[in-house]
Amino acid sequence: MALRILALSLLATAIAACQPQRPAGSVIVATKSRIDSLDPAKASRVGVMQVLSALGDPLYAIAADGRIEPRLATAMPRLSADGLRARIPLRRGVLFHDGTPFDAAAMVFSLERFRRIGTLGYQLSDRVAAVRATGSHEIELELKQPFSPLPRLLSAIFLTPVSPTAYRAHRDAPLASRFVGTGPYRLAAYSPQQQRLVPWERYWGRRPANSGLALVTLGNSTALYGALRSGEVDVLLNSGLEIDHQQALHKEAAAGRLRESVGPAMEIGILSLLTDQPPLADPLLRQAIARSLDRDLLSRRVSLDIRPPLRQLVPPSLPGSDPEAWPAYDPARARSLFRKAGYCQGRRLELPLTFRSDIPSDRLFALTWQAQLRRDLDDCVTLQVSGMESTTAYDQLGKGSLALFFYDWIGDYPDAENFLVPLLGCTKAKGERCLEGNSALSGSFWTSPGLEEELQRSSRVGGPERIGLLQAIQRRTARATPYLPVWLMAPVAWTRPELSPPRYDGSGRVQLGELRREAGR
Repeated sequence: MALRILALSLLATAIAACQPQRPAGSVIVATKSRIDSLDPAKASRVGVMQVLSALGDPLYAIAADGRIEPRLATAMPRLSADGLRARIPLRRGVLFHDGTPFDAAAMVFSLERFRRIGTLGYQLSDRVAAVRATGSHEIELELKQPFSPLPRLLSAIFLTPVSPTAYRAHRDAPLASRFVGTGPYRLAAYSPQQQRLVPWERYWGRRPANSGLALVTLGNSTALYGALRSGEVDVLLNSGLEIDHQQALHKEAAAGRLRESVGPAMEIGILSLLTDQPPLADPLLRQAIARSLDRDLLSRRVSLDIRPPLRQLVPPSLPGSDPEAWPAYDPARARSLFRKAGYCQGRRLELPLTFRSDIPSDRLFALTWQAQLRRDLDDCVTLQVSGMESTTAYDQLGKGSLALFFYDWIGDYPDAENFLVPLLGCTKAKGERCLEGNSALSGSFWTSPGLEEELQRSSRVGGPERIGLLQAIQRRTARATPYLPVWLMAPVAWTRPELSPPRYDGSGRVQLGELRREAGR
């Protein structure tokens, strides 16, 4: 009992250290994500993107139903006949948080700055050759080749404009502790553990429904879980929250003691198979492994059904998804393929699986799959599991050191290209071996003649033609099995019952400006 009292005391102290004085109507949002920089040029993590979505505006936004809506732009890009120039009209009457006007020159300054110093600068520089102002409130992007997902790329919050006046001395260097943008909130105070946001009184759009936000970072899942249940925080985001705590909060919401919302999933769990070295250079073995994976069992036992099974590389909320691209669990067919490859008849495949040792659910996944294979195919395959710290594992992945590796992938913006090109792209190949490019960096080293051309074409065409091509690329990849999709991870948020239910946009971020305290609760 004494230990429990001490633990609760320490938790209260930790919360108190992070929690600001709560002005009337303000909302405290908790997450595990530490915010080391608020410069959009350095943004690459989900937590930073969530904060920036309240402080800045994108040119376009993805609505909850998937529609693309102009924000700082006033219309969709107007393309030239050859598809290589895109003109974008900009909203007038918008001010940065320092009071200076937003215009075409500011947008050009921000995009050029991002191309030069952005962590994700390649997302723009790989596609855009030049950015120029063609009027006081119109810009033109000169594209390196036609790019049909352009509005989706321009919905990325890391492309939000910053004030040229405030960032003049940081044109070529990041500015970590400040942010001066155009969004519905302005930054009132910053530290890596806490950011205080207040409504921007001269905002061009709809004002926030609350009087301000405090975004706090707590270091572990137990602290996050306890803070919401005790009422120390109002909103909790599931990033960094352990599975058992998520399930407990789900039950609390089902009982009416909390409110829960699930956003569109933009993160997948996958296995990469090293296809250019034995034993997984044999396509029969890869196909056998594909049918040996009981996703339903893994989802149930490892994620408590929180992470649904996935048989495609493109999340189902995005155009181009193909829910049955990869084969389903079929141990009889797997055994037949193992036999054809020379196993199951006194010879057993020893398959080494590496998981990230600092991710608790990864270890449970590895051990559960190991037990499932022992149950179903013990005479054919033995899974040898070993853990490796994430940073080290990612470094080894592109060196061809990991035969089978389990990890997560999340797109930088909501489009199928952000899932297929980073896993399948290849700039130099020999037959079906990728020598240089994303496929090598992602651990599979697989390609196929004509695949890179199909990926490039999928970014040039649109509509039903593009969707059909994206689906065909996935089915082609599934037949070769360089990757195995395992499950889907969706963002989840919980609020105290006196707050409105959290709502997500189509990019998977909570709309923080819509959080409000409801009368009578």
